[in-house]
Amino acid sequence: MTDTTDSRTSAARAETVETVDTEAGTARITWHPARKPRLVLAAGHGAGGGIEARDLRALARVLPAHGVSVALVEQPWRVAGKKVAPAPRTLDTGWRGVWPALAGRGLPVISAGRSAGARVACRTAAELGARAVLALSFPLHPPGKPEKSRAAELLDAGVPTLVVQGGNDPFGRPEEFPPGSYEMAEVPYGDHGFGVPKRAGITEEEAMGLLTDAVARWTAALG
Repeated sequence: MTDTTDSRTSAARAETVETVDTEAGTARITWHPARKPRLVLAAGHGAGGGIEARDLRALARVLPAHGVSVALVEQPWRVAGKKVAPAPRTLDTGWRGVWPALAGRGLPVISAGRSAGARVACRTAAELGARAVLALSFPLHPPGKPEKSRAAELLDAGVPTLVVQGGNDPFGRPEEFPPGSYEMAEVPYGDHGFGVPKRAGITEEEAMGLLTDAVARWTAALG
């Protein structure tokens, strides 16, 4: 069941917040619609934060002007106020539960996420009929444990995939990723949250510009 619970209007666009009941609990979608949308980019958060992450905020701010409506999805555990994410299987259940609301606007949907959300997007993309996958800060392995690789999830996504990775991400730097049929865009010096040190010679704003430019170009090529 879907229920629109709140709406806010800005000079640029109307933002709506929608709750969706899933088998994992109640999820929440914050819509940032394009005026003339051709795609929906549905983005989930990571295990350590929510949709306030800098990369998700940047995409929601920039992509609607490129004809891509952005739906920021909060998993049920986050909506319920819990501090620890559940097992991957439960995260997948929550994502499957919101998919009908994401696809219900009659547009192709890019399944996206950051960190744990990127893993969810990869694991479920083919079965849900996603147009493509956007993996932000894909956690290739736990920090310091490259032998515990999660590359198979990325390689088995089964749809066009773009990975955007920080150059200094302890969960996997770009050069650590194995060859595959995905595309890679690097944010120089970026950590797992795409934060950049002052000594890097690049500002956070510039880093987010690199990220959003790469995603905008990629979505344009998708049609």
